[in-house]
Amino acid sequence: MTPQLEILLIASVVAVACSIVGTFLVLRRVSLMSDAVSHSILLGIVLAFFVVKKLSSPFLILGAAAIGVVTVVLTELLIRTKKIKEDASIGLVFPLLFSIGIILITQFAENVHIDLDAVLLGELAFAPFHRFVIGGVDVGPHALWVMGIILLVNLVFLLLFYKELKLATFDAGLAVALGFSPTIIHYSLMTLVSITAVGAFDAVGSILVVALMITPPATAYLLTHKLNRMLLLGALTGVLSAVLGYGLAHLFDASIAGAMALVTGILFLLALLLSPSRGLVAQAVQHRTKKIRFACEMLVVHLLDHEGKPEEAVESRIDNCMHHMGWTERFTKKTVRESVSKAWITERKARLSLTSLGRETAKHVMIRT
Repeated sequence: MTPQLEILLIASVVAVACSIVGTFLVLRRVSLMSDAVSHSILLGIVLAFFVVKKLSSPFLILGAAAIGVVTVVLTELLIRTKKIKEDASIGLVFPLLFSIGIILITQFAENVHIDLDAVLLGELAFAPFHRFVIGGVDVGPHALWVMGIILLVNLVFLLLFYKELKLATFDAGLAVALGFSPTIIHYSLMTLVSITAVGAFDAVGSILVVALMITPPATAYLLTHKLNRMLLLGALTGVLSAVLGYGLAHLFDASIAGAMALVTGILFLLALLLSPSRGLVAQAVQHRTKKIRFACEMLVVHLLDHEGKPEEAVESRIDNCMHHMGWTERFTKKTVRESVSKAWITERKARLSLTSLGRETAKHVMIRT
């Protein structure tokens, strides 16, 4: 297997693992928590290193995961005081823990290879060189094995507790009524977030961890209303971001992690603009359609209100309708054209007349309002 393919596999596995837990962070509207966890776990790595004295020790993962859970607990304790809001609580906790980690590195571990640039940006290009050897046999990159196991754990957790996760996310009250504990589910999920962030931390850096944990699920959220589809689309978006980002980094000789994070943002922007149901373009079209329909309804109500009365000859003129409704000439022509196409009115010599269908429509609108 070539190093390029190993890099893509590592990034893809990281993307899928992050998107699974990130989906529930997005739905629970606690997406900032991923940023907090991915930074504060540095303190756990440093503290565990001081104990075991080895950067390759699995205890570094345990220490980092523990600090990730501590971050969540401290943040929620601050929120429960009701003195400060959630985003402010996160902004207080994770810079504090992250800063302590930085201070400990600079003061007591200057000779240890913990590169702060790599901590933030990661370096996927070096991931294939850190091999996992069993009995003298090279079985592949260390990062691929670590993230593969974490992905498997995430999938098992999702399959076993899918119903509980869904209930606790969308209706915590119903979950309690059915005997589930949203608190236990929440902290179990946050523990998985911590473990996933720790596993991806070494290979891709904290910035890409946040990007892959939040942006693909947020992109999927714009494209579907169903949880199972959102999970699938989030994973596919993450993998696509990894593949396109690697190609972009190779083309411009840029940071691989940075390019992947950039692609996640581009895909999110495209979904934000072009999503059939929640995209800005679709919403603009829907707003325009509703505006025109409302104007057509007001026009037939206006004509019905004056039908058969002495002022009908004046009130049915197009220029008078435009003045009466406060419309522009362009919008008036568009409304008249749309009303004629609906067979609600007829136009003759700049005067408007209701059809039987238009008359019934106007009566229905008046009853409805």
